[in-house]
Amino acid sequence: MGSDPRLVHASAAVLDELTVADVAARVRDALEGVFDAVCRTGADTEAVLTAAGTDGRRPVSADLAALRPGLHARLNRYDLVSGVGFVAAPGLLGDVPACLEWWQTTADGALRPLLLDLDPEHSAYYDYTHWDWFTLPRDTGQRAVAGPYVDYLCSDEYSLTLSAPVMVEGRFMGVAAADVYLRHFEAGVVPTLQCLPGPARLVNARGRVAASTDPHHLAGSLTKGPDFAAVLAGPADGAEHGGLQLRPCDGVPLILVTAAQGT
Repeated sequence: MGSDPRLVHASAAVLDELTVADVAARVRDALEGVFDAVCRTGADTEAVLTAAGTDGRRPVSADLAALRPGLHARLNRYDLVSGVGFVAAPGLLGDVPACLEWWQTTADGALRPLLLDLDPEHSAYYDYTHWDWFTLPRDTGQRAVAGPYVDYLCSDEYSLTLSAPVMVEGRFMGVAAADVYLRHFEAGVVPTLQCLPGPARLVNARGRVAASTDPHHLAGSLTKGPDFAAVLAGPADGAEHGGLQLRPCDGVPLILVTAAQGT
């Protein structure tokens, strides 16, 4: 991926850089557990799909039932995860055009499957292929953080979705993903952002604000200007752009945005 020529390496003082680095590391730690759930789901899915291929047949939706014990265990184990599962690429399965094997935690702590109309011939058809949590891993081959957005289908909650591509022999099979309620994510990271001397926000590869202490950039809004995808693909110490310091969060696909030193 080409870098934005307007971006230059960040040149903050050592003390400020360490402070920003520490905050970025804490954000990473908050989300790596969720990505661990996503990774485990992806590994289980690859095993199921590979087994079907070994049998000389296309996988079918019933094969994905084998994922359920692991999905249930992850919902019980990971505090931030409110929903988790595998979302198949269209045409992957031999018996249905699209499929989700997705489970979520209800308000009373019970586990339930997410049931959607995935028949493109029906008026209530839910086409998931245009959502960032699906398109970003499909198009980039990388992990992604999508949102926040109001999740009307699952919970009516403002949520983030963390996802990663599932690949078998180089072929995109779909995405493994997990939902996190924004209120839970903010409770974990906003106090850390408040430790910085000025306003700060976390944005994803599209510039969508995931959490913020800046009243001018609220969660859910878009930050325009920099090529955030290029920042994520660039140096670990980030870049400066337009008076802003942009620092990737140590491998997690979020960027910590603060005022550059001296501005």
